[in-house]
Amino acid sequence: MRPVAAGVFKALLLVFASMGAWYSGYLLAELIPDMPLSSAVYNIRSLGERPVLKAPAPKRQKCDHWTPCPPNTYAYRLLSGGGRDKYAKICFDDELLIGEKTGNVGRGINIAVVDYVTGKVTGAQYFDMYEGDNSGPMTKFIQSAPPKSLLLMVTHDDGSSRLQAQAKDTIEALGSKEIKNMRFRSSWVFLGAKGFELPSGIPREKINHSDNSKNRYSGWPAEIQIEGCISRALS
Repeated sequence: MRPVAAGVFKALLLVFASMGAWYSGYLLAELIPDMPLSSAVYNIRSLGERPVLKAPAPKRQKCDHWTPCPPNTYAYRLLSGGGRDKYAKICFDDELLIGEKTGNVGRGINIAVVDYVTGKVTGAQYFDMYEGDNSGPMTKFIQSAPPKSLLLMVTHDDGSSRLQAQAKDTIEALGSKEIKNMRFRSSWVFLGAKGFELPSGIPREKINHSDNSKNRYSGWPAEIQIEGCISRALS
């Protein structure tokens, strides 16, 4: 092929190649929707990646139980205080009856009274057992609870120093087996019933004594808790 003809042929090839590249770019621009270049690059890279499957968040249960209570039952959770600053909590049927957020928790024995028939709280109060003469008023508070009442009790800090024998007898009559074993700063939780019997199988009471060799906090044992479900149709 002559040099002139070869040059013309190369020029024609360059023109056709340029036109082909332009047309391919035009078609690509029409087929791909407008998006930032970085997004386009990310989408291209992600084509070969496996999709990430996210499990749905677990449904929250009443009173923060791990598993739901059966139908026609009340959920409850009693948590004692821990140390000086971790306050006690009483939750019943998903309502916080006593706790830091409700502003009605304090040193001593914290008590919530619930009408078993309606599930509604009828009284909530704490009684300082370290200072003051509060054992007598607490006894009257417990005795004034109407029949068919649930009494939920938790300690914060110390609940034993000024706890008198009459108060212990009154709480023991509600089913407590540990109230007379209370010591200085013992962590204690208890679920009592007035005017009816609770099932024997449900968690009702727990105690943890202060022991300087085992205490979680300086001078205080670890907090303790019980939780469970109470049928709404007890006799």
